[in-house]
Amino acid sequence: RMAQGVSEFERAAAFRQTGWGKTLYVLRRWPLIPLLIIGIVVFMAIFAPLLTGHDPRRGDLRDRLTPPMWLEGGTAKYPLGTDDNGRDILTRVMYGSRISLMVAGIVLTAGMIIGTAVGLIAGYIGGNGDEVLMRFVDFTLAIPFVLVAIVLVVLFGSSLTLILILLVVFTWGGYARQARGITLGLKTQDYVALARIAGASAPRIIFRHILPGVLSTIMVVASVAVGSLILTEAILSFLGVGIPKPNPAWGLMVADGRKWLRVAWWVSMMPGLAIFLTVFSVNFLGDWMRDRFDPRLRQL
Repeated sequence: RMAQGVSEFERAAAFRQTGWGKTLYVLRRWPLIPLLIIGIVVFMAIFAPLLTGHDPRRGDLRDRLTPPMWLEGGTAKYPLGTDDNGRDILTRVMYGSRISLMVAGIVLTAGMIIGTAVGLIAGYIGGNGDEVLMRFVDFTLAIPFVLVAIVLVVLFGSSLTLILILLVVFTWGGYARQARGITLGLKTQDYVALARIAGASAPRIIFRHILPGVLSTIMVVASVAVGSLILTEAILSFLGVGIPKPNPAWGLMVADGRKWLRVAWWVSMMPGLAIFLTVFSVNFLGDWMRDRFDPRLRQL
């Protein structure tokens, strides 16, 4: 058994020295493929006007439902085909990445700032103030988000501003809970007590001494939440309560292609594939960052 174990160990060690072994080791240790996909999405979002000459909102009805270039009837003019209005799907996917990344970036930044500030204050002051703030957080997290979104869109109409406000309102609570939990532990540390004895004010203690200890975990939580925000925006657009037409939102493109699934599957499949690859890559990268930088997991 020992000889067999040694031989297996030697074979494994020898395999790691080969080209395939080194490649697999690098891919397991570093999220290169997710980073590549995210880089492509970001590149498309930034340089979309330079990468395509088509208008994402207007098309040619003579070219409607043109298949992708690798299928019969396809053309290099429309590499991923066209939709029922003759609009280039690749162009709309590129411009749709702008909307998804913009929504995720704005909501993530605003929700993280608001939630972290509320969590820091609630955890530091404690008592009745902490109780009131946390019950408000529980209230926002308990409201059915999709139902509220549908009602508000019916009342005020669909708009990007409304979607951003809704996502921020229903996102900051998670950061508040996380920041509060860490603050409850940090405010009992000796260096915080020494700062209090030295006469430091409460705002200075919170933002100068406690906030740095909270930020690392909050950033990890934020990285994991990016995929959820992109997916939520796509779901809202799919349901018709998200980004209004004719903007090229990924979820809206999937919804528009539902009636053509039998004869023109690419209309829904291509934006759906963009959603899947982006959310998968962001979630994978977020998990890697959590395992890499979360101080609680580094000790495991």
